[in-house]
Amino acid sequence: MRILFIAMPDSLHTARWIAQIAEQGWDIYLFPAYIGATHPKIMNTTVFGSLPRGRSGLDRTIKFAWWTILPFWLDYLVTKVMRVPFSACARKALEIIIRWIRPDIIHSLEIQHAGYLTLSAKEKLPGKFPAWIVTNWGSDIYLFGRLTEHKAKIQAVLASCDYYSCECQRDIELAQQLGFKGEILPVLPNTGGFYLHELISLRNDDTPSSRRTILLKGYQNFAGRALVGLQALRICADILDGYCIAIFSASDDVRIAAELFQQDTKIPVEIIPAVSHDAVLGTHAKSRIYIGLSISDAISTSLLEAMVMGVFPIQSCTACADEWIEDGVSGFIVPPEDPHVIAQAIRRAIEDDDMVNRAAEINAQTAAERLDCAIIQPQVVDIYQKIYETLRDSK
Repeated sequence: MRILFIAMPDSLHTARWIAQIAEQGWDIYLFPAYIGATHPKIMNTTVFGSLPRGRSGLDRTIKFAWWTILPFWLDYLVTKVMRVPFSACARKALEIIIRWIRPDIIHSLEIQHAGYLTLSAKEKLPGKFPAWIVTNWGSDIYLFGRLTEHKAKIQAVLASCDYYSCECQRDIELAQQLGFKGEILPVLPNTGGFYLHELISLRNDDTPSSRRTILLKGYQNFAGRALVGLQALRICADILDGYCIAIFSASDDVRIAAELFQQDTKIPVEIIPAVSHDAVLGTHAKSRIYIGLSISDAISTSLLEAMVMGVFPIQSCTACADEWIEDGVSGFIVPPEDPHVIAQAIRRAIEDDDMVNRAAEINAQTAAERLDCAIIQPQVVDIYQKIYETLRDSK
């Protein structure tokens, strides 16, 4: 079986998804949705068009087709330097590669970059196109599907692909409303499963209620609302004596706000370095509360990690959290832009030790039933095998 992924080459999500099928003996290829370095955890894959930064830190099973970086640099030259509309160089390279390797399955991981690029190549290629899977990441449909600039493009992608996958039941209905009429694949986390025994080994033996760190996701952008989280923490600063605030993936404005928060409240703030995902997991292991706020997302990977690590989650209502936790029991689901409601949730999670400890037990059971690699990986392998068998039977 030959599978061509069109995806973000530097994304941990890309690496973790591909890793689930990397040992099957299939021919796996990756065409980048944009210029970027190859993530070091990608394995058993032939990579096209990735930045030539040498093999240091990369898996030895990766192969590169260096010549395919040229179309991306031409795109960069034309769009950024010459300041003219988007060039067709990357699309043309993708057309050539599809003709060359003749994949059985093409899988676009994400829509706004990978899906649009795949569609542009399909529209130019004559004859039968390979079976095409489109996976919705994050805000691909929930947010961008409501924006004039993107809605028609998303509809075109969904009308043209054969299979659709997502990580929220919510996004199945949204895709169908936008015109998808193909086959819906099983709802699974886009990061794949977790090696639960490895993550749990990072946890201390202490109960979650004895921890004195509050972990805040630091995204502040078109969707992220970390500044609202800091505002909520400021409102309830009177009960945070003895606590530390840890922030990961903090943008510059969040860093500034965090420093001012620390000066004003005298509550210590730690900014976790962006380069270390292991450091984030280590901080999860010593955190009592996790706060993740955004106006749009699918299932937040950070929320799932919090559940695994016994952290009490406070997650915005725009991220499918209701498909994983029960509001007021195993976490709190809050509006992303109301600091007063969020502050009330923080107070409850600080004051109610029994709730925090019970939530950790419930979420650990949920993780064991729905997040373990041993459960998810066979389902992922089965997806591709069934599609391939359907293709073979139709010949």
